[in-house]
Amino acid sequence: MNEDHIKQIKEILVQWNPLGKQAAQIPDLNNYDTEAIDIIFNIEMELEMANNSDLKKTTRKMTKEVLNEAFNIELTDKDCEKASELIYRVLC
Repeated sequence: MNEDHIKQIKEILVQWNPLGKQAAQIPDLNNYDTEAIDIIFNIEMELEMANNSDLKKTTRKMTKEVLNEAFNIELTDKDCEKASELIYRVLC
């Protein structure tokens, strides 16, 4: 896994901060480090397993799914639109 990609995606998530004020209540958040890694991992797995070549669509889907599952929140595609576009640009 590309460490530079992890760092850049982590920065995107920190700037976006999808948890908002709740972020202060998560003791092991670690600036979204785990979530950045999980997003990359899940994108790679989804593309490989589904023989999918639509990186943009997969990035949006995995950004939403990883964050929703990790924090038990309900982000929509619209909520994730800007951040997933930035993540997509990192991965291209």
